[in-house]
Amino acid sequence: MRDFEPQEIVVETGSEQSPIFRNLKQAFPQVPFTFTDQRQTEASSLGVSNDPLGEGKLKLLLMRHRGEFLKKCPGSDGQVCCNYFVINFASNCPMECSYCYLQEYLAHNPALKVFSNVDDLLSEADHLLSRHRRFFFRIGTGEITDSLALDPYIGFCAEVVPFFAEQPNLLLELKTKSDCVDGLLRLDPKERVVVSWSMNPQKVIGIDEQGTASFEERLTAARRCQAAGYKLGFHFDPMIEYDGWEEGYRDMVERIFAQVDHRRIAWISMGVLRTTPGLKRIMRARFPATRLLTGEQVLCPDGKMRYFQPLRVSMYRKMLRWIRAASPTVFVYLCMESREVWQQVFGFIPACEKELGSRLANFGF
Repeated sequence: MRDFEPQEIVVETGSEQSPIFRNLKQAFPQVPFTFTDQRQTEASSLGVSNDPLGEGKLKLLLMRHRGEFLKKCPGSDGQVCCNYFVINFASNCPMECSYCYLQEYLAHNPALKVFSNVDDLLSEADHLLSRHRRFFFRIGTGEITDSLALDPYIGFCAEVVPFFAEQPNLLLELKTKSDCVDGLLRLDPKERVVVSWSMNPQKVIGIDEQGTASFEERLTAARRCQAAGYKLGFHFDPMIEYDGWEEGYRDMVERIFAQVDHRRIAWISMGVLRTTPGLKRIMRARFPATRLLTGEQVLCPDGKMRYFQPLRVSMYRKMLRWIRAASPTVFVYLCMESREVWQQVFGFIPACEKELGSRLANFGF
């Protein structure tokens, strides 16, 4: 994937005591560091630009996070939820996917931020996990940033994976479109960490996932993590309909299962391209050459736009058939889909989010 180097690193006073600061100083000795108080740190992200999200990626802010680190995944109204929790250790992403929902979600807060108070994150997680030992948690770090794209520079995984690997009631998921796994290979996941990749055919990656690792680079990284003892996950999301999509996605599935051990795959998810009217306007401005705006979508009850339901069901059924031909037992689920689509694709509907979360936890082991 493309190397990342900010033009400036702005540090909130006090954050220079954190391991992440020391890692950044080592990774970017040639980049200027500016030290400010909290108000000035936040103000430094409020530049005027025709492309605030792209502008936000040019400067990295290291600051304390104020508020809760651990939150329930917001899911999507009216769709089946998988009972997932998220940790936000950073905000924004150095990569540029044309369809990324962060373009709208972070439109008024576009700075690339990394939070320095990892000790508070771990204390909060320890408090939650120890109070609810009878509940099994699936926790991910990839909601408003990529889990691994910044890891070579900030060393976040080395700070948190050893803690989470020791927890008896948890699976930690690190979701990425990068191949930045070197920092993981020195750690022992103890069967508690799943490294997962958002996957698309290279035709889609090359046009609509700029700055990310190629399909082959992601697959090589997955094999390296598997060899180091990690479980794997694959997210075929967003699936995109284009001329010849069947051949592209079938070949992708076959190549993945030919190179990784299906017994080490914790789960696979499927979800189609989702947009909103606001996101489409941003995509037209930032990525005028993208082909994703030409496909027909309909507005769903949760306010998101998706392909027509019959097309979605057809795409999922074909993908499921190709996956099952390679592995009859790997766990497959749908992300942000309706109960009706679940019924048509799988022939059943999870009774509740707790049931789906429990199934995923069991397959993770």
